[in-house]
Amino acid sequence: MSETINTAVQFPTFEKPTVQFNEKGWGPCELPDTFKDVPYQPFSKNDRLGKICDWTSTSNNDKKYQNKYASTFGTGNQYAYYHEEDETTFHLVDTARVQKPPHQRGRFRNMRNSRGGRGRNARGGLNAHGHGMTTLSSKNVKARDPRRGVGKRFGNRGPPPKMRESSVAVRADWASIEEMDFPRLIKLSLPNIKEGEDITTCGTLEYYDKTYDRINVKNEKPLQKIDRIVHTVTTTDDPVIRRLSKTVGNVFATDAILATIMCSTRSNYSWDIVIEKVGDKIFMDKRDHTEFDLLTVNETSVEPPTDDDSSCNSPRNLAIEATFINHNFSQQVLKTGDQEAKYKFDETNPFISEDEDIQVASVGYRYKKWELGSDIVLVARCEHDGVLQTPSGEPQFMSIKALNEWDSKLANGVEWRQKLDTQRGAVLANELRNNACKLAKWTVQAVLAGSDQLKLGYVSRINPRDHSRHVILGTQQFKPHEFATQINLSMDNAWGILRCIIDLVMKQKDGKYLIMKDPNKPIIRLYDIPDNTFDSDDSDDGEGDDGEGFQQVYNYANNSNKI
Repeated sequence: MSETINTAVQFPTFEKPTVQFNEKGWGPCELPDTFKDVPYQPFSKNDRLGKICDWTSTSNNDKKYQNKYASTFGTGNQYAYYHEEDETTFHLVDTARVQKPPHQRGRFRNMRNSRGGRGRNARGGLNAHGHGMTTLSSKNVKARDPRRGVGKRFGNRGPPPKMRESSVAVRADWASIEEMDFPRLIKLSLPNIKEGEDITTCGTLEYYDKTYDRINVKNEKPLQKIDRIVHTVTTTDDPVIRRLSKTVGNVFATDAILATIMCSTRSNYSWDIVIEKVGDKIFMDKRDHTEFDLLTVNETSVEPPTDDDSSCNSPRNLAIEATFINHNFSQQVLKTGDQEAKYKFDETNPFISEDEDIQVASVGYRYKKWELGSDIVLVARCEHDGVLQTPSGEPQFMSIKALNEWDSKLANGVEWRQKLDTQRGAVLANELRNNACKLAKWTVQAVLAGSDQLKLGYVSRINPRDHSRHVILGTQQFKPHEFATQINLSMDNAWGILRCIIDLVMKQKDGKYLIMKDPNKPIIRLYDIPDNTFDSDDSDDGEGDDGEGFQQVYNYANNSNKI
């Protein structure tokens, strides 16, 4: 059998590829089918490779090298994700809350870590002395739980602040004329206003008892309830201002109204003032039966009192308590009695008649005028609370006010009984922070009246839960102009704010206007209101001898049981 062997050599075949000739540039003329619809983005070998997606990294990482993983050719959108489907067809089927296993729940996790025998110095293990239990004192409670305060650090700030109500409801027929924001008012200035010139003085003042300067925390004195009448008469109900308006001035107000306007940039609560323009004269009044004369408490604090009417620490109840303390303190520190000497002004008290047999608070009224330029003459009624006899025999007039402590823990303040004698500056600085508006008003009133001294008393509750009994812990006195500089109160700015409002009202037609502080924004608004607004409130008021409707008087001794 023979076998045929093919000894011919077989070579591999070579197929010549098709070479495309690009006449317009470099590269192929047509893209092969295998590379069609494939996204392409230029990449350099020098670029750093990072993670495709990192959900665990924080936004604070690599702030110094933000372009660490950036491409040399810049960012492209070839691999960007575009969501084109309609999400309206998506429905969540299972809304049940996922239950964690017991070992992941906080209660069991703490129990597991606190079991005995899991380590020395544990709550159930052995301590350094070999005992089986470690007792933690109340001082170490905060150090025991490191999670305390975590919510505050990470944005759990509790419920939003409650919106405050305005002092008066804005009606539909009121027309808003102007809005003045605080940043603009702070920049105003009216320099070179001279001291006011006295027109007339009224009333009787009692002398200050210097024994109250020796009161301290260890030698405190109870605050007495003095049965005296305090008149709070508005501008147009003042018979002296009505008489002076015929001959002197064209702008009329009281020191309390002027202080409210001048210190408006420090206020947080809402307030309102009625302005009546008659010809070229302006009368600034407060509304009857309002809380205008009540003293605010912790108005400028970071955490003001909670608005709960049932609590004795609500803003309104604290304001009534502060006003009660202020009036009783200003009368208690004076030398009372029929045998004591008194300082009498030129005229008697204009708000009482000779046949009235009532005890009136020691107060001296000084009617003064200021020239504000552009033929604007301001006439205002200012008040003194007492007088001090100097060694040379000259009288020094005083404005006597009282600061009150209600609950240092709720107010986040310093405790007066511990700090007042040793660190009085810290106590005053805390009050300047929490009651900046109230202290500024007192200072402006003392400056306007020309008082030689501003006497401040520190009055505290005997028990923080009892708001009816108080003690005097100390006193402090200042010169009004020096104290204004200390609290950063510029009288030039105060006069500028007043002049701005006067000029704004002077440009309007005759009628009645209302200026109101917005309860939640640093804005003052001026409204044009109908002439008969608030007139219905005056129909029930009594009338004086000359037909003037006087405002109700405050008898804080009789109302003390309501505080």
